[in-house]
Amino acid sequence: MADAPVPAQTFARDLAKGSTEETAAQIAHGINAPWLRRRSGNRQQVNGTRPGPGEGGGKPDMPEFRDTARTVLPVDYQGREIMFEAYAYEDDSASYQALALVYRSPAANGSDELPLVRVHSGCVTGDIFHSLRCDCYLQLQKAIGRIIESKTGAIIYLPHHEGRGIGLVAKIKAYAAQDRGLDTVDANLSIGLPVDARDYQLPAKILKDLRFTDIRLLTNNPLKVEALQKHGINVVEQIQHATSPSPYNARYLATKRERMAHKL
Repeated sequence: MADAPVPAQTFARDLAKGSTEETAAQIAHGINAPWLRRRSGNRQQVNGTRPGPGEGGGKPDMPEFRDTARTVLPVDYQGREIMFEAYAYEDDSASYQALALVYRSPAANGSDELPLVRVHSGCVTGDIFHSLRCDCYLQLQKAIGRIIESKTGAIIYLPHHEGRGIGLVAKIKAYAAQDRGLDTVDANLSIGLPVDARDYQLPAKILKDLRFTDIRLLTNNPLKVEALQKHGINVVEQIQHATSPSPYNARYLATKRERMAHKL
């Protein structure tokens, strides 16, 4: 079955209602882009050429996923309409899904600037409800701002990394242990779980699929750098990504700095 382009004008017109002309043009351009063509299968190449991100292709250097999807995603960021390429990935099971939001500035064409990347652990309490016990929401918002000011960048969002990989229920149990006086390290250990249970194989596969194998990484965590490099991502530069402490997360941030070697 031949690949068919998504009908760009109708979709762009619907998405662009209430948007600026510039945003409408970006949407139309994105819908017509090769990376958004429909496929008859997850591994099929487009018109006999090397597949775009998320398409696999069966080549040794192209990572395989259980399932993938992609679209364009208009996002409101501090009153600005920002267009992202959105790629969804599922690896071993539905429990291992991730979202990659890719931003490409018009100035990126011909630029040799490395992509700016944030690998962000999902945090229901912080990212959605703006909990003050952590700085996850602030880090995510700051990352969006920095990436859209770069020429090319991406946020790899990992819902299964909730609570440094121990899950939502266990994280709330750890919070209760912190209420009794333990720091975040000892709280995890007190409920029989590791300090950090995250694995970075999936985000590394995603970055390879996006062809972002040489990156500048927004992180304070040296272990995240080591883990991505172990899985074949060349972190050319680690960029500090700190936020200002509040009375509610000061100890949380201090523990990261003093016991987990974060660069804060």
